[in-house]
Amino acid sequence: MTMDVTIYHNPECGTSRNTLALIRHAGIEPIVIEYLTTPPSREALAEMIADAGLSVREAVRDKGTPYAALGLDNPALSDDQLLAAMLEHPILINRPFVITPIGTRLARPSEAVLDILPADAFKGPFAKEDGEAVLDERGRRLA
Repeated sequence: MTMDVTIYHNPECGTSRNTLALIRHAGIEPIVIEYLTTPPSREALAEMIADAGLSVREAVRDKGTPYAALGLDNPALSDDQLLAAMLEHPILINRPFVITPIGTRLARPSEAVLDILPADAFKGPFAKEDGEAVLDERGRRLA
């Protein structure tokens, strides 16, 4: 299938790996951007967050990051301050973000990516790395 899909990916993250595998299961080879080494521009990050229907604060990852040490839990911080922190420390960007012509999603959980991929692209079952079934034998979403 031909479809322009971009995933902001962290290969160390199981959710990101499962999302990438779901995209490939649809027969789509996406553009894979390892955002820890190639972060998006400020404009691209802000647009991606807005297009996903999230606030900047909702797009900040706190688990396993310098979130607390940087004082990012302070509710007085502006979106600009949060974006600056995310660009300085890309590990703070929640992942994986996926962009398709259908829409943009923060694919947490990984099956959220199904909302922005063609439903008829899936021809068989799919299970996550941990064995949790996502698609049935006919390629239909289970949950």
